[in-house]
Amino acid sequence: MRMGQNRPRGRQPYWRDAVEPPYGGPAPWVLQQREAHRRRLWRRIRRASYVLAAAGILGPIAAFVIAYQFVDVPSPAEVAASQNQVVTLYYADGTEMTKIIPDGGDRTLVRYQDVPEQVRHAVLAAEDATFETNPGFDIAGIARAAFNNLSGGTGGGSTITQQYIKNATSNDQHTLTRKFFEVVKAYKMNNQQSKQDILTAYLNTIYFGRGANGIQAAAHAYYGTDVQHLTAEQAAMIAGMIQRPSDTDQAFAERRWNFVMDQMVKNGWLSPTERQSASFPQPLPRELTKPKTLQGPDRLIQDRVMAELDQRGIPEDQVQHQGMKIFTTIDRKAQQSAKKAVTDVMNGQPDNLRQALVAVDPRTGGVRAYVGSMTGTGIDYAMQPQEPGSSFKPFDLVAALEKGHGIGEAYDGSSPRTFAGLAKPIRNSENVQCPFPCGVREAMRRSINTVFMDMVMNVTGTQAVANAAHQAGIPETIGDARTLVGENGGAPDANIAIGGGRTQVRPFDMASAYATFAADGVRRAPHFVAKAEDSRGNVVYQTAIQAVSAFDQNDQAHSANIARNVTETLLPIPGASNIGCTNSRPCAGKTGTQQFNDTDLNAKAWMVGYTPSISAAAWVGTDRAEPIMDSSGKTIFGSGLPGHIWQAFMNTYLAGTKVERFPKASPIGQYQDVATAIKQGRSTNEQDKQNQGDRNQQAECDNPFNLFCLFEPDRKHRRKDTDNGG
Repeated sequence: MRMGQNRPRGRQPYWRDAVEPPYGGPAPWVLQQREAHRRRLWRRIRRASYVLAAAGILGPIAAFVIAYQFVDVPSPAEVAASQNQVVTLYYADGTEMTKIIPDGGDRTLVRYQDVPEQVRHAVLAAEDATFETNPGFDIAGIARAAFNNLSGGTGGGSTITQQYIKNATSNDQHTLTRKFFEVVKAYKMNNQQSKQDILTAYLNTIYFGRGANGIQAAAHAYYGTDVQHLTAEQAAMIAGMIQRPSDTDQAFAERRWNFVMDQMVKNGWLSPTERQSASFPQPLPRELTKPKTLQGPDRLIQDRVMAELDQRGIPEDQVQHQGMKIFTTIDRKAQQSAKKAVTDVMNGQPDNLRQALVAVDPRTGGVRAYVGSMTGTGIDYAMQPQEPGSSFKPFDLVAALEKGHGIGEAYDGSSPRTFAGLAKPIRNSENVQCPFPCGVREAMRRSINTVFMDMVMNVTGTQAVANAAHQAGIPETIGDARTLVGENGGAPDANIAIGGGRTQVRPFDMASAYATFAADGVRRAPHFVAKAEDSRGNVVYQTAIQAVSAFDQNDQAHSANIARNVTETLLPIPGASNIGCTNSRPCAGKTGTQQFNDTDLNAKAWMVGYTPSISAAAWVGTDRAEPIMDSSGKTIFGSGLPGHIWQAFMNTYLAGTKVERFPKASPIGQYQDVATAIKQGRSTNEQDKQNQGDRNQQAECDNPFNLFCLFEPDRKHRRKDTDNGG
């Protein structure tokens, strides 16, 4: 039957009556249905998009309008009252250390007309140059905050009005919800109050650092005067501190001051001539303006605690607003022992001498005792980078052990010795001699410079030493400055081998780094704060103690053995230096001195040492580059005043406690002392001794880091000189 036959009368032929259309594709009726379906689908999508777009626009507007009706803006008087909260510091055992009580006089609220124009302009230049024209919030800043929140960052920039709201509500959470209500309140405040009133409220409540809430308190805290008497330079310095009020770094203060002064010129609030003639206005020493709380060395503990919380995102103004209870890691007995040790040893010594003592718990990283200065004023010497001298040599050894070189190897410790690439010969302290074979153990005990210079120049390389120090706990940066780097930021120079030149570390960091040795190669970050609670007892912050395998992240047993090998070389030193621990208590440590220019005198002296339960660093020096002499006129060495401070602290603090032993080291590389074997006559004739020396030289020349063999190709064929001299 042909297509189209016997169909109903009146019906026109249509291709759906066919099994297949003649052209082989979908039937026309199928195509029509598909097209109709697509049109219905897109119609629904468009309608949904319109609804969502309307909701996206109208929803936030509606939420903004509703929130606007219900939010309140606290008055400056209410904010000031909430800021007068008592902060309490506790020792590690939970007993009270001190209460930080705000000075009622610091809460004087000033009027707009009482604030000089240069002060107002300095604050605007520092924080919100568009204040006079913006609606209370900054769209660009909100966008940055939203992006940072979604991407895991923080910050975003707030107007002065927003900062006041955040300060008034004590809400510093990095959330979009907080930012939304902050914007609503800022907009409402901007509509209901004049710009003069808003700026006055801000100036009366914002935190400027040094415990000062409000510009009047800040004027007294920094310059001991009323706000009416602040100069433009002083105003710029104070305004610059708003960004990071707990930062006590002089470099930061000067950097911010320069920024504010330049912004004042840019906005026409200061003439270029005035800017050119201006100089940084040095604030008064903090101890002259700070409310009396802790006294003496303990005052610096308060500073360290507040700085640490600030680094953890809890600024000092938040601590005050919430009346926090801060539980520190400071051990009462340890702190008293530290102060007594420094006082007793330094009694009757020259007035120009300065000192520091820091003790760290190797098992937690908690700072147990802290003496940055005996007055607690001026410079905190425990946080000042200094050349560590020979106390840095254990990090040379770590680098060698990491490369498989053991503590039984022997070197030439003659003095002086010349090294390729160094302009001057290297000498040992007081030119002591330790000719080949001088074993690593003996070289560490006698602090033989030429051995450790040889080790670093020809075995490890300087970068490996810096890496080892960082692994132990020396920070890679202090503030904005990188540590243990060369002049151009590359590998450090050869002076790192003996802790001189550009090699600078802080007593605080040395106590922490040696604590890694005491803890069997496990590093824990040093800290002052165990936890912080608000006035209702809610935990606001708690330190998370993280144990890191320092010298081998993939093998803790290997990291522990490296630390134990270092400890084995350091154990004889306190006793040999007559500063050992009592009751036959094993103590390990290393002294160090920094030479004064090219003389036999010293400019700085160290003793750093530990038991399994405590690590301590003691330092003695001065404020200037000058020789350090004791009361008898003798040069101070590490085993002198700093050694006696360290010894007195260790013996007093550990008195009555269990005597702990260090775990025994397992061999790494050459463990048995080659030098001892030779000196005991196991090589019975001079030829055997020469052969032993030749084998050591050959091993050195097989090492790709041996610079001697690069610059002296015939070295492997020459016998190492074992006589005195170079």
